[in-house]
Formats: sequence, structure tokens, C-alpha cells
Amino acid sequence: MALTVLVLSNPALRTLRMLDRLPADTHIVAGENAEIFRSAAPEAEIVVTGGTYRDLLSELWPRLKRVRWVHSLAAGLETLLFPELAASPVLLTNSKGVFARSLGEFAIAGMLYFSKDLRRMRLNQRAGVWEPYDVGELFGQTLGIVGYGAIGKAAARLAKAFGMKVGALRRSGGTDPLVDVMYTHGRLDELLRESDFLLIGAPLTAETRGLIGAAELEQMKPTAVLINLGRGPVVVEAALVEALTGGRIRGAVLDVFDEEPLPAGHPFYSLDNVLLSPHCADHTRTWLEDQMQMFLDNFERFTQGQPLMNIVDKQKGY
Repeated sequence: MALTVLVLSNPALRTLRMLDRLPADTHIVAGENAEIFRSAAPEAEIVVTGGTYRDLLSELWPRLKRVRWVHSLAAGLETLLFPELAASPVLLTNSKGVFARSLGEFAIAGMLYFSKDLRRMRLNQRAGVWEPYDVGELFGQTLGIVGYGAIGKAAARLAKAFGMKVGALRRSGGTDPLVDVMYTHGRLDELLRESDFLLIGAPLTAETRGLIGAAELEQMKPTAVLINLGRGPVVVEAALVEALTGGRIRGAVLDVFDEEPLPAGHPFYSLDNVLLSPHCADHTRTWLEDQMQMFLDNFERFTQGQPLMNIVDKQKGY
């Protein structure tokens, strides 16, 4: 029997052409408003959605009588999950891990930026100043990771190649060959005190919102650099601005923020000890294709009755 797939997305998005690889009898309906899906919604068994279509999916939900699987093209789910979806037996999958490699590289880039003081090099070059100075090494430094998921593992793998020590905070604890010390949540302060670079890779949930605030930043070394590649609100933004402005920590590498786009005039724009990326650290040449390929791979599993990849615990939010 042919499957009906609803795609909550701009229908002009180039990656939707990849859906041509689905079986020829698949009924695909794509759009950004409920009217487009009016006739197809009651027959749909699969919904594919971007991460910002919560309102549309919620509006469609009462009509999705046969839906068995919702796939998010985004990795983060805080802008998608709503109570009815969370409480339903419908499978939810996401693109967790698809962007980990590029984000792991960006974490290393941020660490090298501060370790080698690349900003100073560029300023001196622009000013025509010959001013030799001592540079740091990543070798022997400690990378602390809060939220040891796919991003954390990718960063840890590269960090070990530089001869770094790796400490990680993971809810479930346990061991990992890339991690020298695994911490549980009760030992967050220990990880903060030990880290020369602190990578935030945790998803945004009720438990992680505001996890790194003023008290936690106070535990960090004054020479430490915070790197946030997870979600902005995991770090209390006002507290981070204060710590950076007052020189409480050396600097920050930021790809995610409380509000995006970051508002004009925000302190992060003018702070010399911030390396700011406009939430595009994982926007490689193929990032959109990569996330769609995750859906296509899972579609094949779905039609063959195999377990899906990246099944989300909807109560935990990741």
C-alpha cells in the first residue's frame, strides 16, 4: 500500500528533490500552511518537519489519524515538541549526530583561536606591527564536555588527537574510551574547575535550561574558555556577559543564543573575548542534504519493519 508523507517545509527547498528517491507510488505533499494538507492529512502515516513548524504540526495533529512516525530534520526538539505529540504513541526521530563532525571541528577551531591568540595575529597584521609573542598549545589541556552526546564525542575524538585530556558530564555516567574522567551531574563543579575549555553540547530541556549560571561560571578557571554548540539557554546569557565583561573567564566561542538572530547592539557583538558564529557552525556545503539523507535512510528502515535510528524519548526531550 502506498504511503502518504506530509513534508512541513518550504516546497521550493532544494533538498526536497531528494524525495524523488522514495518509491514512485509514495504520495508526498509539501507546504507551510494547513490548507495544503487538508485532504492528505487523514491518510498520512509519516510527517517530515523542520524544527520550527510546531504550530503547524499542532494545528494538523487532530486530523493526523493514521500517523505513525514524525521525523524532525533538525536535531534540537525544543521548538517542535508539544504536549499531544509527547503523550502520543507516535514515533519521533530527529537528525541527532548528522552535524556532529562539523561541530566537533568548530570546537577545535574555537580552542585554537584562543590558544594561538589568532585575533592578536590578525590585528597586528592589519596594523603592520611585527610583535612576536608566545602561543599556547592544546596538548595537555583539559576539554570538559557538558552533555556527552554526538557533538561531545566528535569533539573528544579530535581533542585526543591533539593530546588533550577529556572530562565529560553524562547523565548516565559509565565509561568511554575517549574520556579520561566521566562525571555525573552531582560532580559538575569538579568538571568546571578542571576544564581549560568547557564545551556545552547538551540539548535544551527543563533540566538543562540555565544549567550554567553565575555560580557555575564562578567555578571555572579565569583562563578557561566556554564553548556553546548545544542550545543558548543552557547557559544563563546575562551571567555569561558579566563573566566575560569582568574578565572572570578568558573568553567564549558561541554558535547558539537565547534569541536568534542575535539582536542588534547585543554585548556579544562588541566583546573582544567572544568568537561569535551566527548559528551556522554546522552549515557545510552538504548540511541540508545530509539531514534529508537521514530521513531517507530511516524511511527504508520504516518500510522494511526495521528499528528506526534516533528514536527520541519524548518525555526527556532528546
